Amino acid sequence: MTNPTDRVLSRAERQAMPVALGVAVEIAKHNGVCIRPVILRRLDTHTGTTEDVNVPCGTTMEAKCPPCAKRNRYLRMAQCREGWHLDAEPSITPDEPTEEQRWLVEFRADTQAQRDAAEKAGDDTTDLDAVLAGLDEEINAAGMRGNLLGRTTAKRNRSTRRRQDAPDLPKRVRQNTTLGRTFTSSDGKAYRPSLFITLTLPSYGKIRAGQGVPVDPDTYDYPRAARDALHFSKLVDRFVQNLRRVAGYDVQYFSSVEPQKRLAPHLHMAVRGTMPRAEIKAIAAATYHQVWWPSVDEVRFEGEHLPVWTERPEHAEPYPDGQDGDYLDPATGELLPTWREALDRLDADEDAEPLHVVRFGPQVDVQGVLSGTPDADQCIRYLSKYLTKSLGDTLDADNPAQRAHTARMTEALRYEPCSPACPNWLRYGVQPKNAKADMAPGRCRGKAHKPEHLGYAGRRVLVSRKWSNKTLSEHKRDRRTWVLEALGLANEPVDPHRYVWKPVPAGDGDIPSLALRLLRMVAERQRWRATLLALQEQAIGQPVQDLSAMRGAA
Repeated sequence: MTNPTDRVLSRAERQAMPVALGVAVEIAKHNGVCIRPVILRRLDTHTGTTEDVNVPCGTTMEAKCPPCAKRNRYLRMAQCREGWHLDAEPSITPDEPTEEQRWLVEFRADTQAQRDAAEKAGDDTTDLDAVLAGLDEEINAAGMRGNLLGRTTAKRNRSTRRRQDAPDLPKRVRQNTTLGRTFTSSDGKAYRPSLFITLTLPSYGKIRAGQGVPVDPDTYDYPRAARDALHFSKLVDRFVQNLRRVAGYDVQYFSSVEPQKRLAPHLHMAVRGTMPRAEIKAIAAATYHQVWWPSVDEVRFEGEHLPVWTERPEHAEPYPDGQDGDYLDPATGELLPTWREALDRLDADEDAEPLHVVRFGPQVDVQGVLSGTPDADQCIRYLSKYLTKSLGDTLDADNPAQRAHTARMTEALRYEPCSPACPNWLRYGVQPKNAKADMAPGRCRGKAHKPEHLGYAGRRVLVSRKWSNKTLSEHKRDRRTWVLEALGLANEPVDPHRYVWKPVPAGDGDIPSLALRLLRMVAERQRWRATLLALQEQAIGQPVQDLSAMRGAA
């Protein structure tokens, strides 16, 4: 419908007017409503009725959906706070198997016996293998975790002997507990302190103070910085292993990975329990991770001279990983070694050296934190400070020197292999794991090669399994239960098999416009907030202007 006033307004005046959809989006952001809701059609199998439901997108990036990102940040803060200073051992006891689960496992045992007998007799086992694969899916769908098959490929064993340039670590007798030591003061009060640890990577060259850019870009070690960023997550895993070995108990942690201005990732870690600072620093100095990958010192293929893909003949023996083709040298026709063959050659070479060794830098910060103190709250806010931003979004985009530094780092990552399946291995004469046609060096779609991730492809939040004795979904359900109870709404468990959810096609004519859906969600959110504010006024006996914590929970 055309607005009559548009006829008397100039084009410039019309262009200056705000767009209605944009205003609706801003209102949704202000009220904490998802601005990218996904429409799902829900079928009630009991009544046969269907209903279109707006489901929040659930993104963790503020650039895509600020309300959902903020809600996820509040959720992570609650998870960190709840598990940091536990005073009782978390109990994780698996549920007893149901009759259906028992029957599925027993049936699979019978089918496995039939398959083994058929294989021993030399019969075709294709049909039985398909039945077993289907049973494995049903077993997981029935609420069981794990895999009955276990490891199906041989594990490559490397020497566990420590490097000569790394100091040895003490090893204490392991205690079956996740709680740290308790200290009693002279007045009889018990304290259970914990730690807040910050770990950084080493220097790659002199940096301008406050800017994070190298003084001399030509001497800055970008290749090493790129490889350290690619394998930083493995180094963190090694640190946790060494920390538990030295501490003597099952150390639990909540950590987040954030970028420094110089583009290197660093780690903030909340640790339950306490240890001497000198020991923490010694553990960091003794921690390293060796990357046992084929060498990338020699560039064999680049530019127009690239390996050629060829399909494997139908009668050829398939690779164990299911690869259905090979890359070969276009000049000689020689097949490039597969990833498995390249590792076999590396294992056979007694003088082989790891491709890269990543270590922490000397800057290790260790702080003691007590429960319920302002320092604990500040550390929790610091842990979640950048969770709603990608690594690249935290940089100063208006600084030309910072942009140039980011471009050089991105170029250093362009041809660096990020994983065994990275197409960049073709540049160095090795077929990537599970190689496919149309691979080319410098065109890896992996997360690590994207400028916004700066080489780090791991998870931004790392939480140990016994941190709060709850999964993130359980924390979310707790917050939802609190809101529903405050609103006086029923929170009865729903039969998971009652509803069937399906995506709504984009061309469905029954879908309301995005603006209309946002306005309906805003109206519902405002009703919730009014009820919550009224409840709080009733509880404390005075008017309340806002309730940000409840808004985050809702």
